[in-house]
Amino acid sequence: MDLLITGGTVVTMDADRRVIEDGVVAVRGDTIATVGERSATDLREGAAKTIDASGSLVLPGLINGHAHAAMSLFRGFADDHSLDDWLQKYIFPAEAQNVTEEFVTWGTRLSALEMVRGGITTFADMYYFEDAVARATKEAGMRGILGETIVDFPAPDHRTPTEALAYTENYIRAWKNDSLITPAVAPHSIYTLSEKNLQSAAALARRHGAPILMHVAEAPFETAISRAKHGLSPVAYLERIGLLGNDLIGAHCIWVDAADIAALARHGVGCVHNPSSNMKLASGVMPVTELLAAGHAVGLATDGAASNNSQDLFEEMDIAAKLQKIARMDPRALPAKQALEMATIGGARALHLEKQIGSLEEGKKADLILVDTNGPHAIPMYNVYSQLVYAMKGADVKTVVIAGKVVMENRQMHTLDEEKIVAKTREYRKKVAGI
Repeated sequence: MDLLITGGTVVTMDADRRVIEDGVVAVRGDTIATVGERSATDLREGAAKTIDASGSLVLPGLINGHAHAAMSLFRGFADDHSLDDWLQKYIFPAEAQNVTEEFVTWGTRLSALEMVRGGITTFADMYYFEDAVARATKEAGMRGILGETIVDFPAPDHRTPTEALAYTENYIRAWKNDSLITPAVAPHSIYTLSEKNLQSAAALARRHGAPILMHVAEAPFETAISRAKHGLSPVAYLERIGLLGNDLIGAHCIWVDAADIAALARHGVGCVHNPSSNMKLASGVMPVTELLAAGHAVGLATDGAASNNSQDLFEEMDIAAKLQKIARMDPRALPAKQALEMATIGGARALHLEKQIGSLEEGKKADLILVDTNGPHAIPMYNVYSQLVYAMKGADVKTVVIAGKVVMENRQMHTLDEEKIVAKTREYRKKVAGI
């Protein structure tokens, strides 16, 4: 074996939801070779590297199903606005003025640093200069489903949708066989793209077998635009023009009725919940329990740091569970185990990657994290799922392994220069603020 993790409590998130006390996870290359009890596992051959997980929970790496990584450099830039105003009056102008390939590179590095420190091993991204996002993600050792954003108006990297589509095709070709990076196409939304360009973006993705990332039914204004222009809900409109499919990953999916939920399920669309961002922008509450009841794969996400403003998926699990409870006045809505599923195996299903990641099982990719259980807020522990969702924080993650490689160990980063990233971020803050 190349890596052996022993002595921790292994929260597998497999089909049986096994929790193994004093467990072992053995890794060969980038793949999990064995998961089981230490007493029942033959460890005589040892491994090139062994990590003692005593006092820790060992669980699958968390999956952040929707992000705008480079927007970490806009964290706190324009808070307390509606989504429409936030985008049109603040974010789009700020992007036009500040976003360059270098900006995207450093913003992605900052996000990668924050996400790895919080136990996120995979993220889905929508932004500009996505080739730079891919390079920075690969440099960090993270797994990414990374989509180049397509919009009808001039963007920081392309003046026209035609240019953006041509760039995206080259980007897909360059990265399509990478072990960590899955290139994707990201038509922004129905309110930033014409029907023709939406269909062109989907056609490009399907020509190459690439995922489609898109904001879907995110806010009331989007629904109003769709009904006024098309006489249909956003989901019904997307179905009519052929966008819905099992390659689509829809972020938000808030303003959906029973017919929309049925359509999303029928087409196998992955839906991703962004509770903090949706609350902060007053976009609405995703009907998570209804989507899950309909058989949907529902993931969990932070959205970008400009609208959250952190990228702590432990916090999102906590908020997601509590938000469903208060929205329905039912404390049984979205139990802790389901919230953890959304951040692990459910998130993998939403991204259509459940055969590779999302649980600790033989043959899956070795993406896993060690969570320290020795803090005062982590004891006593009666239920591992409740503790992870309602008590633990991203700062409790001490070691992160992605594709069998140790990316962070005992809170020390192995792939990113934290001091340099922090210094560069402070430089960008002055530029964005005009200081």
